[in-house]
Parts: sequence; C-alpha cells; structure tokens
Amino acid sequence: MNPLTPAERRDLRAKAHHLEPVVMIGQHGLTPQVLHELDLALLAHELIKVKVLGDDREVRTAILDQAVAALDCAPVQHVGKILVLWRSNPEIAKAAKAKAARVRAIDAAAQLKKAPKKTGPRAPVDNVRARRRAATPEWGSGAAPATGKGRRGAARHGTTPEASPAAEETSSTTRRRAVRRPREG
Repeated sequence: MNPLTPAERRDLRAKAHHLEPVVMIGQHGLTPQVLHELDLALLAHELIKVKVLGDDREVRTAILDQAVAALDCAPVQHVGKILVLWRSNPEIAKAAKAKAARVRAIDAAAQLKKAPKKTGPRAPVDNVRARRRAATPEWGSGAAPATGKGRRGAARHGTTPEASPAAEETSSTTRRRAVRRPREG
C-alpha cells in the first residue's frame, strides 16, 4: 500500500480519535486468528484501533510492522499501547458515492418542486403601533397614555398617586420607597 501523506494521516487521526479498540492483541502476539480478525475489522470499518497488551515498546512496534505487511494496510498512529490502522475498502467507497448521488438527486427534485420566491416589499400582517396610535389620541402627542404599557405599577391600573396635591411634591424615588416598605410581622 502507498504510504499516507501527512495531511491524510492527520485527517485519519482526527477520525480515529473517538473510536474504541476493536481488537486486542494479548500475550501470544500476532497469531493467524488475530490477523483474520484485523482483516475483518478493516473490511467493515476501514479505520480501526488495536490495543496491544504488552509492555515492551519494541514488541509493539514489531507487531505494527507485521500487521501492516500482512494486511496491506497503512499505519496511521502508534501512541502507547494503541495502534491505528487504515486500509481503503472499495465497496465502502462505492456505497458512499452511491449514497451521495441519491442525496443529490433528492435535492435536485426538491429544488424543482419549490415555488419561486416573491420579490418586493413585504406588507406587515398586523401593524400594532398603527393600531395603538389610532386608538389612543395622546400616544402621538409625547405624553404617556393613562393606561397600558406606557405606565408602571398603580398608575397603569387607574389608582395614581398624582390625584392628591401631596403627591406632586414627592419625587419619584420617594414614591418607589413608599411602595417597597418591608412587611411587618
């Protein structure tokens, strides 16, 4: 197999980051049964992680070299006891191309079904401000309306402290403090 370019190796390392090891190589090393399992995993997934349970780094490197030679795959990464192997599978590539072609065909059909967009200014469905201005004459004059959203608290509900002459002398902060007295109890 041709060696991977650094960009391909980087992409494959990123894809393999979330994978779990699918094959574990124990004390007996790379047996024919383990090679068969590696081959099946590469056929099914293309990119696999392998865990080697030995402590010797040279043995793990030798296992990686043997697996690459026997399976005609490319080594992507070797970090600690984890090996990452990749081998292209033409059947998976064909299936991916066929799926992409189906998706493109569905998208093209959906584009044909769509109605052309209307151009020009959009008229508002409900012009709330225009209705409020028409309903309350003092709204446009700059003064706050007697009821509604323009007033707060008691003034909104018709019980205004502005009715008494003493209220004119008090400031707004005094009125707020008078409303926020602590409860006695």
